[in-house]
Amino acid sequence: MAKAMITIRQGLQYRPHQASWFAATAALFNRVAAFYFEVIQAHGKVLELSSKEALTALEQLTHRTRANPYPVMPLSEIAQEVPAMFRRAAIHAALGSAHSFSAHLKKWRARKEKAEAKGKKFSERPPVPPRTWNKSATLYAGMWKGRTASSLVIKVWTGTYWSWLKVRIFGRELPAGDVLGSPSLVRHGNRWWLHTPVDKQFTTPPKIAQQVTANPKTKICTVDLNLDGPIAVCTVQTAEGTILSTRFIGGGREIAGFRKRQLGRIARNRKRTGLIAEGEQDNVALWRKIRTRDEEFAHLVSRRIVDFAQEQGATILVFEHLSKLRPEKGRYSRRGNSKRAFWMKGRIFRYAKYKAWHEGIITSRVSPRNTSRECARCHADRNASVVIGQRLIKRYQEKQTQEKPLAPLATERESKDSGVGGSHEPETEAVGHSSLSERHGTSNGHGTAHERAETDGSPRSDMPPPLRCSPSWGYAPSTPNSAYGSVSEAVGL
Repeated sequence: MAKAMITIRQGLQYRPHQASWFAATAALFNRVAAFYFEVIQAHGKVLELSSKEALTALEQLTHRTRANPYPVMPLSEIAQEVPAMFRRAAIHAALGSAHSFSAHLKKWRARKEKAEAKGKKFSERPPVPPRTWNKSATLYAGMWKGRTASSLVIKVWTGTYWSWLKVRIFGRELPAGDVLGSPSLVRHGNRWWLHTPVDKQFTTPPKIAQQVTANPKTKICTVDLNLDGPIAVCTVQTAEGTILSTRFIGGGREIAGFRKRQLGRIARNRKRTGLIAEGEQDNVALWRKIRTRDEEFAHLVSRRIVDFAQEQGATILVFEHLSKLRPEKGRYSRRGNSKRAFWMKGRIFRYAKYKAWHEGIITSRVSPRNTSRECARCHADRNASVVIGQRLIKRYQEKQTQEKPLAPLATERESKDSGVGGSHEPETEAVGHSSLSERHGTSNGHGTAHERAETDGSPRSDMPPPLRCSPSWGYAPSTPNSAYGSVSEAVGL
């Protein structure tokens, strides 16, 4: 059985003065978590224990009981009458931050020792503990009760005492039959929301190699991500090469224009301001506006991609393996816009990856070399998305027919026949688009047009194919039963 986790966000309805109670609860949670982080730093051996053992040890060090009347570092000095479940949620939050800080510090020390052993100068600054705490208060069982589809009773700290508060819930409903985790109080702007993690269990889908080689009717959804115009072109085809449907997801030009306007405002503000103080963030509101819009747009596009794959019954989702980032030269707003457009494409892939896995769809990637240059069916708008799918099919069909598999190139040495858990990322997480030389290159890489054969079995000419084939040339499809299905085009965002 496979498992996937999603977070259901639901809004809370409450009276205006009750918002300060939520804020006081979150502030107390972070104060307790910061206290336990200091306890862990003072007793480093705690990190060597299991989660359950660490929880017991930290409570013995801080919680006053009849059997332990004099704890070493009493929690009562910073907070009185903290509920047990509230305290334990804060302890687990502190343990997570302490493990993360310890891991980063250990890696920094290893890099320093390696540099000093080679006689090199090491100027990298060491990681520092959290200076501020802004974690969302997690409500363990005992901190909430009476949950229904429209209401919930939670225990909050008013600033002077603990009180049970009934709040109304609106928004997305919780899925039936899934395992619910502990909800958290999360602040979005001036409103408070409830985030609930949900674990969904489902049958593990077969690996890509098995799906492609065993069933020629397996449906594959291939995605070509662009910078403007249609931000994504999705094509569904079968393992035998029959193209079933294509969808164009627009909005690329609009989001690029919005981002360029905000970056232009930032550039003009910087020009008027002059030097920026070190350690300060300038134009905070404008930067937040860009990040928020990019994040929302990436989630929206990834959701539409997965929805289209579901509608067509696809069980495999394929992207290009975009690993190089080369922003366009020019003014600050142009370079910044290009760079963030590459970042957003990486976000779309990551978000679609986990959303697809939650629906039982496996995600894979192929080499982007020549996907736009190699002609598939004389339809330039969806040419790249069709070629992406053909490369995935060719990869596994060749593995099945070869007696001894050939050594793969460096760009395709990673295994790509698993789902979210096994879909490998590049060594350096680069979410940008590939350079023109990678996507439109002329070298004879794996899966390029130079390695394909004509449909009659004769070898292909050494002359590289044109970018777009004219219908009058009588270009034959790669498989005899390939045919175009209905093309459903989605309007822009």
